[in-house]
Amino acid sequence: MAKSLYLINPRSESPSYFGAEVFGHWGFPRAQAIADLATPTVAALAPADWKVTICDEYVEEVDLDHAADYVGITGKITQGSRMIALADEYRRRGRTVIIGGPYASLSPEALREHCDVLVVGEIEAIHGELFADLDAGRFAAEYTGERPDLELSPLPRWDLYPHGRALEGCVQTSRGCPFECEFCDVIQYLGRHQRHKPVARILAELDALYALGYRAAFLADDNFTAYRKRAKEVLAALVAWNRDRPDGPMALTTQLSIDAARDDELLELLAEAGMVSVFIGIETPNVESLRETHKRQNVGVDLLGQVQRFLDHGIAVTAGMIVGFDHDGLDIFERQYEFAMASAIPIFSLGALVAPAATPLHERMARAGRLTAGGSEVAATPWDTNIVPVSMSRGQLLDGLRWLCNRLYQPESFARRTLTMVERLGPARGPFARERGLAPRRGARAVEAEGLALLRRFVKSGDEERRLWGRLSDAIARRPETGSAVLNTLLRYAQVRCLYEVGRFWEPHPAETSPFAAAPPPAAAGGLVGIGA
Repeated sequence: MAKSLYLINPRSESPSYFGAEVFGHWGFPRAQAIADLATPTVAALAPADWKVTICDEYVEEVDLDHAADYVGITGKITQGSRMIALADEYRRRGRTVIIGGPYASLSPEALREHCDVLVVGEIEAIHGELFADLDAGRFAAEYTGERPDLELSPLPRWDLYPHGRALEGCVQTSRGCPFECEFCDVIQYLGRHQRHKPVARILAELDALYALGYRAAFLADDNFTAYRKRAKEVLAALVAWNRDRPDGPMALTTQLSIDAARDDELLELLAEAGMVSVFIGIETPNVESLRETHKRQNVGVDLLGQVQRFLDHGIAVTAGMIVGFDHDGLDIFERQYEFAMASAIPIFSLGALVAPAATPLHERMARAGRLTAGGSEVAATPWDTNIVPVSMSRGQLLDGLRWLCNRLYQPESFARRTLTMVERLGPARGPFARERGLAPRRGARAVEAEGLALLRRFVKSGDEERRLWGRLSDAIARRPETGSAVLNTLLRYAQVRCLYEVGRFWEPHPAETSPFAAAPPPAAAGGLVGIGA
């Protein structure tokens, strides 16, 4: 008799910088920023005669009474506590639980006792053995997958996913990253040798998303431009694909590194393909901190000048920012604020440096006795860290970070950066060259209309927010071609405010000047200064 499988993507315990929890926060139906790719991929690997049901808890309630033969749970470290809670509850109810994904692969010991089957690593090369054993009801406690050729990865079963509540679709074109950033766990999970999906498969996945009504997709690469020759091959295909869309083009976003700005041909192809926004891990203007954690691609670079290269091509930029490196002094909060305010980057994900499990940084901090018990190892969670800082006290680090976050996201500060983006953003190219900023897009879904309604409610929520919208709407009137970029940025700003308000991190009126820059460093007797790295 054919088996059944209930696949769950659990929600995180708190909002994130690039999530969509703001919808529920403001009284709208729940939404997902980027459609979950893991569950439709696993669904596509299941035997054809199995009954597979997908639940994305970001947009719908989990069915604890689901009678599936197997419950599969996947997720990242941000979802870890919820993964455990769900697994324990399903097992209490007599279900057989399978756990896999990034958190299971990087921290298997944290999940092993909470499931019947643990899948460590990537599933494509081992799915045949795994599902045959599950079909027979004689399965092992653990299966370990290696790093497969991405030709083995199937077309995701998007037909099973609750796609009506996701703002962007998702296509993975590669796995792995050749860089060595000490605090990043990507290379521990997916390797330094980047593996690439066939171009024809990428286009087929985009076709499927387009047919379902998506008009935006995230290319889920850890570094899309790490291998530029390959990136150009993909982009050339995307230029032709997006040019021929019958109901309007697909807006594309991705992650890449700052060094891509040096390549004129690459920038041209990104713009012509329909890349409207990119995320760049800028981290810090402190060169010694970049060297400390092997972020070499950012060293010796005019960071703001390179960001402008993307803007010149009509591509908006969001960025990551970190404080708390060993070489960060108490002036880092002011330095980061001044750097951000000199940029045309409205949205930064800010957080204290953390050491995720399995990373070189975690190993270095463990050797030095600088890992805190109970501290968070979740990156870009502003209010915690699992590292004992060396050049300031923990209190100074977290208080300084709170000041920086609140100062940077005051409506006035956010408005200034967004207006700078409007001034510096070059004209759209490629498939969006003829689009006018606020024109309704063909194929728009209900969740996108709700996003506009949410923004209308948000900008009327207070006097500062009203003034913010007044300034932004005037800017759009002057440059209507920037309208979509401004509205997308404003929605992300509302999400940041949701993150801070839910986490009780928001201070409406922080001090203008950081009180931490002039503070003396902690005394050596406190056990912080002098601890080696």
